[in-house]
Amino acid sequence: MVLSRLGPALKSCSRWKSPSLNLGGIRTGTSSRSGGVLPEPHKTSFGLLRIVLTVVPGLLIGAAISKNIANFLEENDLFVPSDDDDDDD
Repeated sequence: MVLSRLGPALKSCSRWKSPSLNLGGIRTGTSSRSGGVLPEPHKTSFGLLRIVLTVVPGLLIGAAISKNIANFLEENDLFVPSDDDDDDD
């Protein structure tokens, strides 16, 4: 009953007419209105640059957080490394 009332409203809405919605340059459909398969979209690959720009800041932030936590633990005497833990011989 509710669907019969919404039917004309949905048919008039242009969003429901096409199989691929346009969400600001993002294509969500894979076929055209006539049923043909759309070509594969262009992919921009950054390769090694993307990996470096992701890994290096992650390592630096992780090291800074670890250093701060270790200093906090040592200052509050929650964990103090003993001299016996050094195996330098």
